[in-house]
Amino acid sequence: MSYHGASMAQLMTFDPSVLGDILAFHVEAGVDVALEDAPVNRFAAAEAARARGPARGAPQQSATPVSAPASALSRPAAPHAPAPSGGMGMGGMGAGAANTFAAQPPDQAVMAAREMARGAATLEELRAIVDAFDGCPLKRTATRLVFADGNPAARVMFVGEAPGRDEDAQGIPFVGRSGRLLDLMMAAIGLDRTQAYIANVIPWRPPGNRTPTPQETAICLPFIRRQIELADPDILVCLGNPSAQTLLGVTEGITKTRGRFFPYDTGTRTIKAIPTFHPAYLLRTPLGKRLVWRDLLEIEAALATP
Repeated sequence: MSYHGASMAQLMTFDPSVLGDILAFHVEAGVDVALEDAPVNRFAAAEAARARGPARGAPQQSATPVSAPASALSRPAAPHAPAPSGGMGMGGMGAGAANTFAAQPPDQAVMAAREMARGAATLEELRAIVDAFDGCPLKRTATRLVFADGNPAARVMFVGEAPGRDEDAQGIPFVGRSGRLLDLMMAAIGLDRTQAYIANVIPWRPPGNRTPTPQETAICLPFIRRQIELADPDILVCLGNPSAQTLLGVTEGITKTRGRFFPYDTGTRTIKAIPTFHPAYLLRTPLGKRLVWRDLLEIEAALATP
């Protein structure tokens, strides 16, 4: 692979520590494997092959086009009905491939998610419902559902934005570098995963760890709201700006909202919610840890209040 225009031969002359940083950068960006010097959009290639139709002289009925790449053979077949216009982008995939994944228009998917979420009476039922839900295209590109971890009866609940590579591989939220830092943050105020409940707004990993689209967030929002309602914590900790803005409806940035308590209506009662920096941000900006320490002390004080 290449890095900022450098060839592999040039990379081999770099200091080993620099190569380690480059590899770490790609892992954090969601690059799982490097096969060629330049990226290849195989979804677009498969779409172009289908658009060209069968080769001249080829049988009209063919199980699989010979020219289709191997990666295309493992994907679900495209629906026969034309996809709705204005479909979501899929982060590096062609528009046609994105529409292939869209099982239904976003507004219909949001309504379906709301109806299904209301039908869950327990967290176990909600997990099964989310796992069976096909309205979010992120499910098609993720390895598995990342629903929650920790103790659902805990008084504090942490909610991030979306799973990363390690979380997608294990099906558990916050298990990578960010997760290890979150464990240290909780330990600083005497908590561990048996005393906290952990989830994300988006339960499926976006391709390449890209930012979820507003439509994807809207589709998943009814599920995380119902999850918070069923867990019924005393304190909700929003990790990062996307989580805070999505759940609390704030428009200010995280630097202005962090460390402040906001009322959050779970559907059955109003609880305290506090935004703070996401552990991933702290890995990039260690100076933010001193501010998060203040936020953790606020959480500790709130938990000490009956």
